[in-house]
Amino acid sequence: MPKDPVTRNDVAEYAGVSTAVVSYVVNEGPRKVAPETRDRVLEAIRALGYRPNATARALRMGTTRTFGLITPDGGNPLFAELAKAIDREAAARGYVVLQTSADGDPETENAKIAELLTRQVSGLILVAPTEDPDLRDVEVPVIAVNRRLPAVSSVRPAYLDGARLGVEHLISHGHRRIGLVIGGAGHPERELGWRTALATAALPEGPVVRAPFSREGGYWAGRVLLRHEPTAIFASSDLQAIGVLRALHEAGADVPGDVAVVAFDGTPETEYTWPPLTVVRQPVEALAREAVRRLIEGEESVEALTVPTDLVRRRSCGC
Repeated sequence: MPKDPVTRNDVAEYAGVSTAVVSYVVNEGPRKVAPETRDRVLEAIRALGYRPNATARALRMGTTRTFGLITPDGGNPLFAELAKAIDREAAARGYVVLQTSADGDPETENAKIAELLTRQVSGLILVAPTEDPDLRDVEVPVIAVNRRLPAVSSVRPAYLDGARLGVEHLISHGHRRIGLVIGGAGHPERELGWRTALATAALPEGPVVRAPFSREGGYWAGRVLLRHEPTAIFASSDLQAIGVLRALHEAGADVPGDVAVVAFDGTPETEYTWPPLTVVRQPVEALAREAVRRLIEGEESVEALTVPTDLVRRRSCGC
């Protein structure tokens, strides 16, 4: 039998508050709610799957309560996971997300921004391409995720510290010749983290191969790196690391016996490679939560919030 829809009363009972407090949280007013209480209500909304009547509220408040989300590559598992987390956070606050992809092209991103604005979105979330979009005529709030933009509030992972953490872990396994697979010039912090870890350990820099953030790019980079005989490889994305693993297997190299591998991103598919990949995990849920919060609450600071990453140890590093 179909389940009865979750009501505001259900949320109030779950969170231990009144229905009025639930209304204040969902509608961002008219009264303020203590941060701890608000978090409790939002957790109840997420846990129960409550969906407020967005149409009625939008008519009452004069807003579409719709966010436009542009990712650089809808097929990349990282951006798919991030989009899903943003959609979940927005839904818990009574917002809908319209998602589209820029295919890594700045001109396409500008065109998609213009298209979303014609649909009267209440805000924009822009993820990751390396060039700055044209935001001169944008009058709605904008949040940048995994990137910095002039005069725009942003949230991003601790790229440098995360990369340094991953390379330091390889060093702790005794590796002294650690290669790097890195994307283009627009992503310098992961490379700087690799260099910083090696310099701190007084180790020479290993071979570097620049390749696209893709499985194909990683496969090509892995074949090139094999000529330089590294004992470990740090890949700046999961997709690159998966390509590297294939190149190593085809060459008969044992992972991690001959070459250890650590990747940056930490998407779910890294649990199912062979061997499972040790990863520097991007804080996807925290990034999504903060991006949605800043859009809704009108965050005025344009200072970038940097969210720490986690090291997830699996077999590819030798753990």
